[in-house]
Parts: sequence; C-alpha cells; structure tokens
Amino acid sequence: MKLWSGRFSKDVDSRVNDFNSSISFDQRLYRQDIEGSIAHSEMLCACGIISVEDKEAIHNGLRGILEDVESGKLEFSADAEDIHMNIETILTERIGDAGKRLHTARSRNDQVALDIRLYMRHEIDETDDALNGLIIAITDIAKNTMDYVMPAYTHLQRAQPVSFAHYILAYAQMFLRDRQRLNDCRKRLNMCPLGAGALATTTYPIDRHMSAELLGFDGICENSLDAVSDRDFLIEYCSACSMIMMHLSRFCEEIILWCSSEFRFITLDDAFSTGSSIMPQKKNPDVAELCRGKTGRVYGSLTTLLTVMKALPLAYNKDMQEDKEAAFDCADTVKMCLTVFTPMLKTATVNKENLRAAASKGFINATDCADYLVRKGLPFRDAYKAVGKAVAYCEQTGKDLETLTVEEYKEFSPLFDEDVYAAINLETCMNNRKAAGGPSPDSVKVQLERLLEANSNI
Repeated sequence: MKLWSGRFSKDVDSRVNDFNSSISFDQRLYRQDIEGSIAHSEMLCACGIISVEDKEAIHNGLRGILEDVESGKLEFSADAEDIHMNIETILTERIGDAGKRLHTARSRNDQVALDIRLYMRHEIDETDDALNGLIIAITDIAKNTMDYVMPAYTHLQRAQPVSFAHYILAYAQMFLRDRQRLNDCRKRLNMCPLGAGALATTTYPIDRHMSAELLGFDGICENSLDAVSDRDFLIEYCSACSMIMMHLSRFCEEIILWCSSEFRFITLDDAFSTGSSIMPQKKNPDVAELCRGKTGRVYGSLTTLLTVMKALPLAYNKDMQEDKEAAFDCADTVKMCLTVFTPMLKTATVNKENLRAAASKGFINATDCADYLVRKGLPFRDAYKAVGKAVAYCEQTGKDLETLTVEEYKEFSPLFDEDVYAAINLETCMNNRKAAGGPSPDSVKVQLERLLEANSNI
C-alpha cells in the first residue's frame, strides 16, 4: 500500500505506477537519503518533537538499512515508487511506530531537494578531484618540454614557434577555470532546503539551522518555495561540465591530429589505443575520439534540464523528477572521460624531433624576420611587405628563410645582413618572446608557478 494512499479509493493503475516510479534511477541516492533522515530525526529530537527513544530507534534502523544496502542484502521495490518511500517503508517494517514518526515536519519535496544537493556536492568534489589530477598531469609534462620547439597555429596553418610546454599549458588554464566554476557552483549549492516542507515549511517548532549544520551546509535556503523548486545548482553543474567537456574535446581533437601519420607529434601508449579488425597497421586514438563524442551527451543533459525547468510554476512539479537522470548521466560521463583521458595523456610520448621538424616549415619565423628589419630602422609595414615578398620567393624556389643567401635577402631590403640568420633561428624566436604569458622558457616557468599556485588554492 502506498504511504500516501489514504486520500484515494482506488489502487493506482499498474501502467501509471511504472510511469511514475523513479526507484530505478534515484536509488543511487540511498546514502544521502539516510544521511538526511538521521540529521532530520536528530533535529526533531533536539526540538522535543520526537522522543530520544524514537530517535535512537530511527538511527539504528537507518544504519542497518545502509549496511544491508551496501552489502547487497537489500533490494529496493518498484512498488514503493522512490528511494524515500522505499527506505521509510523498510524502516517502519523494522522498527514499527518510530519509523512512522520520521516524516514529521518533512515532505518528499524538501527531502528530494536535500538528497540531490548532498549527492551533487559529492559529485562536484569528485569531478574537481579528477580535474585537479589532469592539471597536475599537464604541468608534469610541461616541466619536461619547455625546450621542445613546435609550431603554433591559426586557421590550422603554421603561425609562430612556441614550446610544447607553452602549448599544453593553455589547456591547463582552461581546466583551472573549470575548477573555479565548479567551486563557485558548490558554494551556491551548499544551502540546506530541509524544513521547507512541501512548500510552506511547517507548524512544528523545528530548527532548520541545526539540520543544515549537521549536514555540513553553509546555511539554509531562505525561501521555502524556492527551496523545493530550485534546480539551478544542477543546471549550473551541467553547464560547468559542458565547459569541461568542450575543453576536453578541443584537447582530444589536438591529440587525434598529433598522433596521426601526418603530424606524429605524439605517440599514444598501446594500453590507451585500439586496433582495426581488418587493417593490421592501425593504431587508433579511440579514447580521445570517445571523449570528443561524449561531449554532445553532456550538452544534452544541460539542454534537458534547461528545458524541464523553463516553464514550471512554483513550487514542486513532477516534471522535476526528470532532473536526476540527466544530472547523474552528466556527472558519470564527465568523470569517466577524465578518469581515462588523464592516464592516456600521462603515458603518451612527445616526439621532440618531429615537433622541431614541423616548426622548420611554414615560415613561422617570418614575423621575427620582419622584426629584425624593424630593429634596423624600417617601419613595420614596410618590413612586413619585404618579408612577404621573401616568403613568396622562397615558395617559388623551394627554399626557406634559413637557406636564402644574404645576396637574395638584399633583393628585398638592403638592411639584411649576416646577422639575420641568428635572428630567425627558431629557438631564438621562441626564447626572445619573454613578455608575460609568452613561450620563452622563463615566461613559461612563471606561468607554471602561478598556475600551480592558483590550482592549489582552489
């Protein structure tokens, strides 16, 4: 019999029961539901609403249920509809009338709002830990690749020389911002809705602040209507996760290109690659491709939540039951991707020689060649034009800026001399970019130090 069946004269149609039930997915909230119920009953006892004996019976009963669930001795029933009714039904069967007093001054509306906040708080912490691990992995690679010259790109065309360290630290900055967003999300999430009841609190003399403190919240949700109808924190989490996946997908795209035969910038470890059923030579970057593909799945969770919430009047509506599967899948997907991507990156081999060979093509020292003329007194636009003509000449003759003779250089400007070769050396081009945030080893070291400091302060 349903716990809410007193109002009804008929049993619920079995099709409605199946459609309405959420235990198939909200059972993962069992620990949070029990944790919340222990705190709620502790508060009820402290406020004189239930006896000490009932409180102790409730606590012992709930702890026994938790132990049985985690040991696999207890399975939940679809007949009890959701995780809240399942636990309350089992508790009442085990301890009798004391179990029936647990729901005093509480509704499933504030109960589920509490459970999902507790659960997502844990998910945020786990997502953040995974991101932190990825940032550390990137910085470890950067420490060893500060002198690995490679071409950076615009429009996927070779542009200017940077180090591999400088390149991948750009992604570390993205993931640092992702951690900051998660941290901000956690602060807004960490307010306790318990005590809001169905929507208008209760006539019992409860202490909402005590419940919040017992459960590790920073305070209470100040408006009871908002407390039970707010899912901003889920939307914000899925939004932050969408950003994480967007950054991860960009990084994956780079890795997929880099480990191709056309680039050969990196080599993935065999343990994080797959083969072909027909082509024996293949070594495929499936991990990176799957992370890239799963990005759309996380975007879908965000879109689902925004769509569910976009037209709901206050306060709770059954539509909001749809929040959990989207949020759960988002959290599961992001953590799974980070968990496999990080060791894939850590075990990859960076091919220094291939990076340097690619940097020697594409005239990526052309800007430095123009700057050389500027230092000789030529206006930048005139220098730009002269070097542009030199590049066109190189393309026609199959040469590059390093192999032009001084006599050929002087055809484009009399200011060119023997010292041009030192000025356009790729290592020199990179090392001279000492401006804050630039690719010189000194600048990269400062970036790295500041990034590690900011990361440790989150």
